[in-house]
Amino acid sequence: MNLRRAQFALAILGGLLSTGCASYRMGADSLYAPDIRTVYVPMIESESFRRDLGERLTEAVVNEIESKTPYKVVSSPGADAVLSVRLLGDVRRTLVEDAFDQTRAAEDRLHAEVTFVNHRRQGFAVPGPQYFDVPGTLTPAGQTALQVPAVGQTVASSQQLAIERLAQQIVGSMEESW
Repeated sequence: MNLRRAQFALAILGGLLSTGCASYRMGADSLYAPDIRTVYVPMIESESFRRDLGERLTEAVVNEIESKTPYKVVSSPGADAVLSVRLLGDVRRTLVEDAFDQTRAAEDRLHAEVTFVNHRRQGFAVPGPQYFDVPGTLTPAGQTALQVPAVGQTVASSQQLAIERLAQQIVGSMEESW
């Protein structure tokens, strides 16, 4: 009789646990859309005159998605979602000069436009003309990095730091709103 009650209690407890926690998400997975598994990131277009900025930013964004999100980056435009980024430009400013006009501190600033489209949540196509406002997912992003040559920093190292920070901001914009 006690064995039967214990089995019944375990069955009830198992049923409650499996139904009660089925829709609850926790940890880093709760920050991202559960209906997305794959993300397509096309090569980032750069309007900058500096070489390879688009390629370097694309690599940093893909690495950030793979390491910080539950998504898998794929090479197919038919993925669950598409993250499009356009690098609008970069600015390099001298902040501090010495008496001989040598740079003592400089700043690299990158500006980008980000669009994240979840194909799983789009509705079905309706025949006839449709007019849409600018999508709410169009997000401006920008980051800066300080370069101090006196401590061994170079233009390339400060530019890479700005790229990594911008990639973190772009991937952060993929989080779902509360």
